[in-house]
Amino acid sequence: MKWEWFIAKRLRLSEGGGSGSPSLGIALAGIVLSVVVMIFSIVIVTGFKNEITGKIYNLDAHIKVSDAYMGDDPKLYNTVNYAEISNVIRSDSVFSEKIRNFSLVAEKSAVLKTDNEFKGVILRGADSGYDWTYLTAHLLQGRVPAANAAQEVIISKTVASELGVAIGDKLFAYFIGEKVKVRRPVVVGIFSTDFDAFDDNIILCDISLLQGVNEWNRDTGNYLAVNMRNLNHLHQDALQLYSLLATAAYKEDVSAMYNVADTHSYNTSFFSWLGMLDMNVVIILTLMIIVAMFTLVAALLMIILERIKFIGVIKAQGATNASVRRIFLLLTGKLIIRALLIGNALGIGLALVQQHFHVIRLNPEAYYMPWVPISINLWAIAALNVAVIVVSYVSLIAPSHIISTIKPTTTLRYE
Repeated sequence: MKWEWFIAKRLRLSEGGGSGSPSLGIALAGIVLSVVVMIFSIVIVTGFKNEITGKIYNLDAHIKVSDAYMGDDPKLYNTVNYAEISNVIRSDSVFSEKIRNFSLVAEKSAVLKTDNEFKGVILRGADSGYDWTYLTAHLLQGRVPAANAAQEVIISKTVASELGVAIGDKLFAYFIGEKVKVRRPVVVGIFSTDFDAFDDNIILCDISLLQGVNEWNRDTGNYLAVNMRNLNHLHQDALQLYSLLATAAYKEDVSAMYNVADTHSYNTSFFSWLGMLDMNVVIILTLMIIVAMFTLVAALLMIILERIKFIGVIKAQGATNASVRRIFLLLTGKLIIRALLIGNALGIGLALVQQHFHVIRLNPEAYYMPWVPISINLWAIAALNVAVIVVSYVSLIAPSHIISTIKPTTTLRYE
């Protein structure tokens, strides 16, 4: 063991013992606070991004296969053939293994009306392949529509409140086209996802309701919703599916060209907004690290000033300036490690409390969730700790050169 490390281990942060002078106590508190703020920035933003992306992935298709028809016949516009597309998907066993599920979906604007209120919405109808798991978990009352039940719908708590309806009530649904068509669906479920872009606009039903309104056969819908097992390669998977369909169109195995787009393409505004959160985290981390750096520099100067005599003695015994600087850098390292231990304990502890007890609440209409979300990534926190240690030591190198200005003859004269 080098003698500098040997001495640094036995020195206290302050001549008075304990945790140090009031100045060092303030420095310790400042670093701890910076660490806590940095940890909270990471776990909150990560949690927020995970919650929002989770809602997007669960409420909309990972990949949509829609019509690419550019002709003049409106009856052929914006429709897909389920049998054609599903046959192409199943023909490639490697690609089909990547798929979790797929379903035919139809969407149509409608006006819902009760005796006293009305509201414009989009009815989304799906076939038996649709995954209702997420919405089932967010049902407040009732159930999801049964397969082939053409008159059953589920609505959000927001829509139910606006229209003043409950489970079992019938609605008037007006579909505006060349002529107005009316249906009388019954409400069988009420859900709440706290995602107003969905809750305010989307009503869900079985696809047979909209196929009947549009006079379509059972294989016709507006798009095929494809959900993948792995969400990390959606763009590449969309390109692969497009290639399969384009090849099938060239071989005339399908009767039309199809567009294929992943969820990032048609939810650009949400993902761009989430991307901006990363910049916010970078700004917060940068500011907190700068605060910690200045605090550490002040702490180092305090430790040096309290040990002027000690510096003079060991220099008189032959210690070089470089050796003395290493001793004080190691000594300040005690303060850094102590601050990190306390800061991590507080930061992770408070994050766990919020994660399990939801102490800090939010307005779901503004933030899409009722409480501050937390996602603890231990690898990210470990990387943060390493970065703090590295930046702290680098920031202390220049101020430590003040030791070279301290002369033994001057310090020992005031014994």
